[in-house]
Amino acid sequence: MDHPSADRHPSPAHYLFSFAVLFLLWVLLAGTLRKDELVAGALAAIVVTLIAGPRLAILSGVRLSPLAPIHLILYLGTFLVALIRSNLDVARRVLTPSLPIRPGVVEVQTRLQSPLGRMLLANSITLTPGTLSIDIIGDRLLVHWIDCPPGTHLARATRAISESFERHISGFLK
Repeated sequence: MDHPSADRHPSPAHYLFSFAVLFLLWVLLAGTLRKDELVAGALAAIVVTLIAGPRLAILSGVRLSPLAPIHLILYLGTFLVALIRSNLDVARRVLTPSLPIRPGVVEVQTRLQSPLGRMLLANSITLTPGTLSIDIIGDRLLVHWIDCPPGTHLARATRAISESFERHISGFLK
């Protein structure tokens, strides 16, 4: 299924941003600032940017601000903590069969507007054990949850599953 933003043509800023990221990645991986490496990196970044051009509209969700790198680092820390907690929770449920497992599908509402932001949120949820993003429908994600307490409603599920991720993702993605 095509996403509405797939119909938009990427702006020159998207091409420039993509080129800059690819070139920076080349320089970091090359580990040198020799002229021949920089030229090869620039050529490779140009070719990849031109080939990927039609797909660059997804980058419209990136926020370019001085605080964006800080939000990215905070998101990565939040994700790491959630990953460790959820792994321990699932391990505890496996090792203690008497603990309740009440699987269910819940809706989680997101304020993220960009397809890239929603995709990162859905993937963050899926990568933490005990949750699995099933679908994204508008501003809501369908999530299979390993322990869905009876009577769970939208606001509670959103707080429990995605609020901490979304708070930091919204700092560097729309």
